[in-house]
Amino acid sequence: MPLRHKSAQKRARQTPKRTEYNKHFKAKIKSALKSVTSAKQKETAEKELKKAVTILDRAAVKGIIHRNNAANRKSKLTKAVNKLK
Repeated sequence: MPLRHKSAQKRARQTPKRTEYNKHFKAKIKSALKSVTSAKQKETAEKELKKAVTILDRAAVKGIIHRNNAANRKSKLTKAVNKLK
């Protein structure tokens, strides 16, 4: 059944594109978090943390994740990095 309203047709076009972009960005977030947590040395973990913080901030600004979610993740990562020797 075709959509009647122009706005509904536009939404139907935009939603798959946005969903695909959000999936891509969330995968990017997960890989960044994993690279921080899997780092064995503090220096490398700090470098990876800096990259991860940038990605999380960008995701929060773009509305992919909530800003508090980004803040909580950054806090947990920072604590994990600070525990390393």
